[in-house]
Amino acid sequence: MLHPMECHSIPAGELPGATPLYTAFLNDFSRVSQFYSHPPNWTGVRQAAAEIRMDESLRRGVAEVLRAQNRALGGDESTERNIDRLRESAVAVVTGQQVGLFGGPAYCVYKALTAIHAARELTEQGTSAVPVFWLATEDHDLAEVNHNFFFKRGGPERFDLAPEGLPDRRVGEIFLGEAVREISARAAGLLAGPSSEEVQRWLAETYQPGENFGSAFGKLMTRIFAGQGLIFLDPLSADLHRFSAPTMLRAIREHKALAQDLVARSAALEKAGYHAQVKVTDQSTLVFRIVDGQRLALRTSNGGFIAGKKEESEAETLRALENRPEEFSPSALLRPVIQDTLLPTAAYVGGPAEIAYQAQTSVVYQRLLGRAPAILPRAGFTLIPSHVANLLKKYNLEIEDIFAGRHRLHAKMESEALPQELTARFEQGEKTIKDLVEGLREPLTKLDQTLLGALDTASEKILFQFTGLRGKAGRAEGFRSGVLNTHEAEIAGALLPNNALQERSLSLLPFLASEGRELLSRLDHLIKIGTGEHCVVDL
Repeated sequence: MLHPMECHSIPAGELPGATPLYTAFLNDFSRVSQFYSHPPNWTGVRQAAAEIRMDESLRRGVAEVLRAQNRALGGDESTERNIDRLRESAVAVVTGQQVGLFGGPAYCVYKALTAIHAARELTEQGTSAVPVFWLATEDHDLAEVNHNFFFKRGGPERFDLAPEGLPDRRVGEIFLGEAVREISARAAGLLAGPSSEEVQRWLAETYQPGENFGSAFGKLMTRIFAGQGLIFLDPLSADLHRFSAPTMLRAIREHKALAQDLVARSAALEKAGYHAQVKVTDQSTLVFRIVDGQRLALRTSNGGFIAGKKEESEAETLRALENRPEEFSPSALLRPVIQDTLLPTAAYVGGPAEIAYQAQTSVVYQRLLGRAPAILPRAGFTLIPSHVANLLKKYNLEIEDIFAGRHRLHAKMESEALPQELTARFEQGEKTIKDLVEGLREPLTKLDQTLLGALDTASEKILFQFTGLRGKAGRAEGFRSGVLNTHEAEIAGALLPNNALQERSLSLLPFLASEGRELLSRLDHLIKIGTGEHCVVDL
């Protein structure tokens, strides 16, 4: 039986780092609708679904690749059934992420959870839909995926796995090696709670020396979402490269027009007061080339192309792509279009950065695919462990105090750290000052109204100094008791680790160990598709 969870919602614009583009996308879509193909709601999803025209042989071929991949990851009957539905006529609700160590930060799980929720709800509305997770195994930025943070009392614990001598290799080709045994055991040792043995088993079964970053991530996520029917797609497949080669060929042939479209779109975004997520020039292509195992940007050169030291004519590059499509991979702006060449995507679930990418990528969709999915914001969560909730109550803190940064958090805690009797005296003193000022207002008005400005200025200065004295007293009390800094570190480490939102820094595994898989069901009940709502949840 599920225990109800309450959600304190935070508007997108009040989250740390929120951009004007993301805020407008969620709160006033009409201001940015020119940059997107569909609105971020069910109407937009149904519009996108109606536009899908996918070759049946391609649909069947992709489905069989997915069947083999998901069996290798340990997928269950629910995934097999969804692959069957996809093979026949179902649309896809897609999300994806870089394949981070130990499943990456918590928002990776939240993206998958949102996609599963959206596919289920769309199916209930009458449009058969399945959730698909794109494993970003072709990405070559190892530094972004080779670490993770686990929540623990006293501050987050960092884990690093950095194989050497592999610059610019696709992370799905980098094996974890023997070093993973030690850090997996250390991570498992931090897990505590009723479900800790299950989560420890997941780590032991998936993060093995013979796995790569992609396969380990996929196998772990398959276990987390067992029974949910989530389909995983690994784009490193040679067959998938072959299926998507026609779109990649057009991207190379039409690179000049695409670059011009993207430069114009970037200018339009900036003119409207927004930002372009990716810098594009007239010489840009949207393609990477694998040269001696390295994933290198394909650039224009002397009428042809160059990747690293490999320079070819355009004809030679196109022939290489036709004969060896697995040597080519898409950039961040082309990847969604390659994805939707392979999948009948009605909706893509993304975070703020991906939604910004899509404001540019929509012109690539128009030129190469002729259709585009609706973009839905992922759900976001901040989970508050019970002992942290007690500290928030002790210091009279709201989540906004934490999101405002360490300086505001520290100041608020200092002001609340005084003994009850001294706190009452300061509160009474502040009231007395305000009453005194108000008592002078009427006689000064009768005497000379120009004195009211001086009265307000004096009042502000007095209260500023008085509040500062209260903070100093709180700081002195905190140092005297020796707990203020410890409590501050505990709160920030749990709710704003590394000065970032919890979901962007901490793994969800410790929370699943303490709360069980039931946590996912509880969070699922809080998701409201299309809102991008960030829920603050007491555990």
